[in-house]
Amino acid sequence: MEKYSGKRALITGGSSGIGLSIARLLAAEGAQVMVTGRKEAELEAAGEEGLVAIRSDATSKADIDSLAGKVEEAFGQLDAVFLNAGITDSASLEATTEQMYDVIFAANTKGPYFTLRRLLPLLAEGSGVVLTTSVLNVVGYSDHGVYAASKAALRSMARTWARELLPRGVRVNAVSPGPIGTRILHKNLPAEVADEMAAGIAAQIPMQRIGNPEEVARAAIFLAFDATYTTGAELPVDGGGTQL
Repeated sequence: MEKYSGKRALITGGSSGIGLSIARLLAAEGAQVMVTGRKEAELEAAGEEGLVAIRSDATSKADIDSLAGKVEEAFGQLDAVFLNAGITDSASLEATTEQMYDVIFAANTKGPYFTLRRLLPLLAEGSGVVLTTSVLNVVGYSDHGVYAASKAALRSMARTWARELLPRGVRVNAVSPGPIGTRILHKNLPAEVADEMAAGIAAQIPMQRIGNPEEVARAAIFLAFDATYTTGAELPVDGGGTQL
């Protein structure tokens, strides 16, 4: 029997990267999976893999309301919610604009907050909520002050929500990725430059390598379904970078 047969999961930001890896692993084990994203090509590809793919912007109240309706129509209730949608950007303190600040916090903090608020009536007893934070919420890294702060706020919310949702039988935890090979560098830089930067980052990690999305996905799935005596925690998936 497939391990997650009959389970129903929603993954925001699930049409690419870590979110898509979560979706694929769950679907392979029999779960019903809905993913959200904003890029039509990625959503179409996810749909071709048998995932329920919904175009949804986590910063839009109308989209959040619509998403909740589609979840209820398709699944009735949810056994797992992965609040994975988010953005990254970097700038020094001097170069950061108010608009940049607002955009990052809207996507990384406000979006997950109001998405979960809207989905509360759909969470089955015993369900798990997993937030995607970042190792940057516990280390000081130049030019990432706003991004790190948005993820630190999300980590704090995991603790508060974990306490608030105990009476509902819902667990809330966070997975904290370190450098992960989603090839985001290669989308913005020449291949040689991106490879050199990736090698430099890997050299700073105790395990001497960059992680892959599936490694984060497996940790997130563990928190959602198998860590039944764990709530309010954050699990680093960073090759030991914040621990050693």
